Amino acid sequence: MHLREWTVVVAALACVCVGDAYAQQSAPGDKYPSRPVRFIVGFAPGGAADVPARLVAQKLSESLGQSVIVENRPGADGIVAADVVAKSVPDGHTVAYVTAGFAMNSILHAKTLPYHPVRDFAPVSLVASGPLTLVVNRALPVKDLKELVALARSRPGQMNYASAGSGGTMHLAGELLKQVAKIDIVHVPYKGGGPALTDVLAGQIELTFVGAPASMPFIRSGRLKVLAVSTAKRSAALPDVPTVAELGYPGYEVATWYGVLAPARLQVAIANQLSSDIAKAVSAPQTREKLLALGIEPVGSTPEQFTAHLKAEIARWTPVIHRAGLKIE
Repeated sequence: MHLREWTVVVAALACVCVGDAYAQQSAPGDKYPSRPVRFIVGFAPGGAADVPARLVAQKLSESLGQSVIVENRPGADGIVAADVVAKSVPDGHTVAYVTAGFAMNSILHAKTLPYHPVRDFAPVSLVASGPLTLVVNRALPVKDLKELVALARSRPGQMNYASAGSGGTMHLAGELLKQVAKIDIVHVPYKGGGPALTDVLAGQIELTFVGAPASMPFIRSGRLKVLAVSTAKRSAALPDVPTVAELGYPGYEVATWYGVLAPARLQVAIANQLSSDIAKAVSAPQTREKLLALGIEPVGSTPEQFTAHLKAEIARWTPVIHRAGLKIE
């Protein structure tokens, strides 16, 4: 796929007005929510997306006065789950809990997505953001990134890295490391971060870039060795862990984030209410403390702010993916 084709989505996002994704009329029916709200998560239970989703859902249910049920629909790095939501009734009772992979999928799969990433969704809130952690199996004979690179160079094409699916943040973080470090490691995609991490823990796969929520318990217990974080700055939860950039690869930066999308034509009043309640949930002291302990920063944005964030992410990753020559089979 060429850069010209990838820029179609970026151009569409640049032109869309926030209000275009929402129905302008006030809600005529029952008070929202009138029944449990479904959080559709596109990854397996236990993964980096699933863990914070459950924390937020639990607190959000208190504000909404209804249960918030996390429903896992793993597959195609979140595309399966996003499609479920895109085709749902836009009443605020079914929403997608998405990751940064949503923006990347919009570029990599621009011609084949079963939904339109702009027209079919109403952004609700950027929930939280944070780094990916570069972790390796504890038996791997390396203690830092320099030794990992040296080992990979001595075994070209023989070492593997796991991801939650082709085209997602975990995948691209690994591909960027391959480029900047000039190493040949093999990508092994899974249906979610949980299964990917399981095989790294078992020693079936040597390494992975995974969100801090999934890796932190294993880092603390010593079952995984953490070599670096992917963001430009060190994580407050892992202050002693260096960034990839400061270890000799300046400019390396990959951040993950979590957000809530509803089906297009969601009523503005519902979008604003849900956004406000999410902000309250992530800023509640106990929930905030738990999220920070997982290595991610609570955000809780407005719909307008999340729309702007999506535009910026797609615009930023389009040239990166083009230069990398990544193609999803």
